[in-house]
Amino acid sequence: MPTTLITGGTVVSATGASAADVLVDGETIRAVLEPGSALLGVDLARSVDRVIDAGGKYVIPGGIDAHTHMELPFGGTAASDTFETGTRAAAWGGTTTIIDFAVQTHGQRVEDGLAAWHDKAAGTCAIDYGFHQIVGDVNEASLAALRGLADEGVSSYKLFMAYPGVFYSDDAQILQAMQVAADTGLMTMMHAENGPAIDVLVRQLLAEGKTDPYFHGVARAWQMEEEATHRAIMLAHLTGAPLYVVHVSAKQAVAQLAAARDRGQNVFGETCPQYLYLSLEEQLGASSEEWGSFEGAKWVCSTPLRSKQEHHQDELWQALRTNDLQMVSTDHCPFCMKDQKELGRGDFSKIPNGIGGVEHRMDLLYQGVVDGRISLERWVEITATTSARMFGLYGRKGVIQPGADADIVVYDPAGRTSIGVGKAHHMNMDHSAWEGFEIDGHVDTVMSRGRVIVDGGEYRGRPGDGSFVKRGLSQYLL
Repeated sequence: MPTTLITGGTVVSATGASAADVLVDGETIRAVLEPGSALLGVDLARSVDRVIDAGGKYVIPGGIDAHTHMELPFGGTAASDTFETGTRAAAWGGTTTIIDFAVQTHGQRVEDGLAAWHDKAAGTCAIDYGFHQIVGDVNEASLAALRGLADEGVSSYKLFMAYPGVFYSDDAQILQAMQVAADTGLMTMMHAENGPAIDVLVRQLLAEGKTDPYFHGVARAWQMEEEATHRAIMLAHLTGAPLYVVHVSAKQAVAQLAAARDRGQNVFGETCPQYLYLSLEEQLGASSEEWGSFEGAKWVCSTPLRSKQEHHQDELWQALRTNDLQMVSTDHCPFCMKDQKELGRGDFSKIPNGIGGVEHRMDLLYQGVVDGRISLERWVEITATTSARMFGLYGRKGVIQPGADADIVVYDPAGRTSIGVGKAHHMNMDHSAWEGFEIDGHVDTVMSRGRVIVDGGEYRGRPGDGSFVKRGLSQYLL
């Protein structure tokens, strides 16, 4: 197997940063060494197959995006990224592992939903991947199937308190699923919005002629997110199940999570780049010659963007600093404007919900380092290390240490990344929600299990480079 030496860089972990060289042997990291590239008196630079000069750059574990939706059917269409295109885009942005969501729909067996997602991903992914399991029909059979998920390397499942008639679970169903999670150690992931109440608000707004994309966020008011988050926390407290609330966007929902954690409850939360940087005002003011006032559909996602005037974004950044939120994932669920988002022209409730971001997460969070919002170490922690620990991958993923997979990114803090300009992205989309963003940093080299798949502005990987990764139970279980 080929050997690689990464020399001259600063290795950054969740606990510190120091000058070090990294020796890769085949697919794994063999050693992290004092600068100078010597091991047992051997000049490694002369003996390895390849040397990567990381002078002046950061050497970090490959990113883990623990929340993506490749090829997800939704709203009469499907997410525009396939596992092939989406994982290739992820690689360009320094993400070397994704955890996607296998889907069980109403009337379907959980086992069949998981098998269908294995079929979609097998042989096509550019990077390694795992699965969470969406349970869209909680019944006796699916509850029984949950008990066998961990044996399949799937140690987490997702429920929805939103989307009645599609994925929605009522409180009784949530309670029963959480009881199974408490018994098995599965992590319950929750989409926390009060779906039935939202549907009432949607009908009322449409009846008033308020049909533009902006009203998507109005209908999904922060109260709907806070209430559902609180309810999920109470059900988790009753059952003893661990709880992970996905895509937290409202500061009030963060407060519910923080209060529960302060009481000692085993609950966690993630946010996404769109909630840190974008706002409801983007949709209100969005208009173009091509799309008119419908251009705001580019930013329709659920949970929705929140008003900048209410300071949600600042509160989310603070929660990342204080660990009231533990992770940043993307909820990558891309849809093109043409033939997809435009399905909701004249009726915001029919706009497919989702933003593409799997390629940009590492860069956008690094800008938080540049802006003084988070530390360099926290950047690595919330984009890689905590993801690995939360979802049963740590030791193999999320860390640069001997024996770990050689998923490594060389990141240039002196580089520059222009996002979305002139469609300069690699996601399968006809627009970018991040058009015009400038990042003070750049992904230079990406290794996935020892293979260089991105280097010097060139993609060197191929479909099928990635493999399914079985996951263990969360390291955060009490």
